[in-house]
Amino acid sequence: MNVKTSIVSMTGFSRAHGQAGPISWIWELRSVNGKGLDIKLRLPGGLDALELPLRAQAGERLKRGNVSGTLTLKREAASGMQPDLALLERLKDLAIDLADNIPGALPPRAELLLGLPGVMRNVSAQDDTEEEQAALAAAVQAGFAEALAQLAAARAGEGARLANIVAALLGEIEALHAAAATEAAGQPALHKARLSAQLAEILAGAPALPEERIAQEIALLTTKSDVREELDRLHAHIAAARALLAEGAGIGRKLDFLMQEFNREANTLCSKSASLALTSIGLALKAAIEQLREQVQNIE
Repeated sequence: MNVKTSIVSMTGFSRAHGQAGPISWIWELRSVNGKGLDIKLRLPGGLDALELPLRAQAGERLKRGNVSGTLTLKREAASGMQPDLALLERLKDLAIDLADNIPGALPPRAELLLGLPGVMRNVSAQDDTEEEQAALAAAVQAGFAEALAQLAAARAGEGARLANIVAALLGEIEALHAAAATEAAGQPALHKARLSAQLAEILAGAPALPEERIAQEIALLTTKSDVREELDRLHAHIAAARALLAEGAGIGRKLDFLMQEFNREANTLCSKSASLALTSIGLALKAAIEQLREQVQNIE
């Protein structure tokens, strides 16, 4: 059964990549179910200032779910090496001063100075200019928007699949409800016969009770075991769930609450059952409702 709806799942994954000058970037976004919207971003050093605007951007597209995003940067291989001349000059002066104050010390040699840590640096590893940093930040933000759109599309696609599963489970619950209603129709008479037999056994040899009193007790116990009210409420819950399915977006919390009501009626039905057949139907109802609850927890 296909259902046309705008249901959105909280589960999804997306990946976007691109290049900004010598730096390539990759965004990976993952989303799973959650009670609210929780966004966690892992950004490389130097791009921390982007976290708040990116979180706000995600909050405009997503309403619920635990969302994690990871940005990976990779700089192109170095195109050459060059010395840090300012550092080299300071090291040379220091080495000359030390040689002058140490008897027998040799003057500094160029190859030794060039081999000191930090003197030779990758050309592409030099500090980026403000323009390059701004270009990288803009590219990363645009990439996040692309990854976010892909994630929203993935969640919508998963939502369409969820809608069909939920509709099928509601159909199964509806069929079990009908079977329970048929079985429950004969339950008052079954209860009455069983209670009459039990009372006759208890009262055997004891002073007889008025028939009217016995009838009242049987009627009271039979009323307490009547499951028609639970079945009526369950029928209303099924209708409410179908209405929410048709409504579409943003129904996850409402459906999750409704599942508690489904469970309550199924539990009461089992506790009031007077026949193995009705108990069996009640247990099947509980199993189907649990399956439905698990699916509903993924809906935004």
